[in-house]
Amino acid sequence: MARTDSKALPVKEQGKDQARGQEGGLEEALHRLDTALALLETAVARKLEAERSRGDRETEFALLEEDRVRLAAELDAAGARLARMTSTTGEVNRRLDRAIETVEDVLSGSAGR
Repeated sequence: MARTDSKALPVKEQGKDQARGQEGGLEEALHRLDTALALLETAVARKLEAERSRGDRETEFALLEEDRVRLAAELDAAGARLARMTSTTGEVNRRLDRAIETVEDVLSGSAGR
């Protein structure tokens, strides 16, 4: 395509070319603005989602921490019950051993008579 020199065009034509050039520049600027706004909206949406996720994670972490504390308390209580049962079982075993010895002594004493 042959290039036209703007100096060779009449003044009225030069004005039209400038208007078209400005119009094209304006359209290009509007397109860039739309693109920038779309990118900004996407970035804001990602940021909001990240904040929401962080809030969800913090809430979940707090719930897990509460569960951990509750389970630790239950474990401590169960450990204390086990210690009491172990002590009681030892005492029961000692008493049974003495009772068995007593019964055996009684039986061996009556057998010898």
